Amino acid sequence: MLMFDDTTNTTDQPAPKTPVAAGTGPAPAAVLGNLAAAASSKPGLKIVPNAQVTDNQAGATGLEKIEMNAARIKVDEKRIINCRADLNQLVPFKYEWAWQKYLDACANHWMPQEISMSRDIALWKDPNGLTDDERTIIKRNLGFFSTADSLVANNLVLAIYRHITNPECRQYLLRQSFEEALHTHAYQYVIESLGLDEGEVFNMYREIPSIHDKAAFELQFTQELSDPNFHTGTVETDRRLLRNLIGFYVIMEGIFFYVGFVQMLAFGRQNKMTGASEEFQYILRDESMHLNFGIDLINQIKAENPHLWTPEFQQEIIELIKQGVDLEFRYAEDTMPRGVLGLNVPMFSDYLKFIANRRLKQIGLSEQYPGAQNPFPWMSEMLDLKKEKNFFETRVIDYQVGGALSWD
Repeated sequence: MLMFDDTTNTTDQPAPKTPVAAGTGPAPAAVLGNLAAAASSKPGLKIVPNAQVTDNQAGATGLEKIEMNAARIKVDEKRIINCRADLNQLVPFKYEWAWQKYLDACANHWMPQEISMSRDIALWKDPNGLTDDERTIIKRNLGFFSTADSLVANNLVLAIYRHITNPECRQYLLRQSFEEALHTHAYQYVIESLGLDEGEVFNMYREIPSIHDKAAFELQFTQELSDPNFHTGTVETDRRLLRNLIGFYVIMEGIFFYVGFVQMLAFGRQNKMTGASEEFQYILRDESMHLNFGIDLINQIKAENPHLWTPEFQQEIIELIKQGVDLEFRYAEDTMPRGVLGLNVPMFSDYLKFIANRRLKQIGLSEQYPGAQNPFPWMSEMLDLKKEKNFFETRVIDYQVGGALSWD
């Protein structure tokens, strides 16, 4: 059985040739001044950007000047970062894994309102329906997740997108950005359905120390890269970008989300808060795809830029991941000071070490927690649920839209 976060694609591709800038000569003023007219008068004419790049800007952004008669892009000119070729030309594909992940994400489209919250509302309103500890778990997780996905979306839009110089990878990033917004929508839908204090829940990242510390840890990765004066193209700045990708994909989406996932899905396993649990199950599926994309992205950058992956930098990443494990364990202690739902805090200590070992191994680092075991094997089964559910009672968990829907 595949683990719920197994990477399904490998990225051990040889580093490509140094990219050649398309159309490096200056465009004639007459051509630029009459670009629209020229394009309309010559059907089928290819219009590509002038990929001249200043010394302090290593990669193209997609906003370069458009020059007539510039060379067409060749596949070996494409790179994940620091590419000076035309970012507006999606094909020819070089990173098929990125395009396939985009297609898979589109096929798995869902909306929060499609999941009924009626049973959850009744249980939440029943004074004897849930214990105080169970209510705390639900509110704390909604408090963390409701702003965490916004942090991820902000990082994608404000920091990462402009530095990833490959159009098929950017295509997936656009889909991921939408899904992060969708997840924030799902949390708001649950919060509103249960009639929770929205101000209290959405401000927990400012008021609850264990939630604040995780958010502050992640924000550090965004702040530097979102500076408009930050550009990749040097060893130091390329490493900062790689550090950001590891901070968000490996630590945020690969570690910081998993205590909450276990807790919220444990409710559903006990037939409690089934609507909220199902929302989180869909979100887990999405986040697993985000994680797998991020792992592939990180490993591809490493393959194309092996000089970045020094022993010193590897040790820095190991320490960051260990810090992430400690922060997430404190969150487990805070959300669940007593055993509940068949869970207890020591189980999360084992689980986080197990998860961290997997994350380290996925990006080519050595495991740091020898012998760590997974106390929640049922988490792997959550994404293996195919169509055992009765479609007329609840949606199948691997629902796909339109022609992608399979009834096999």
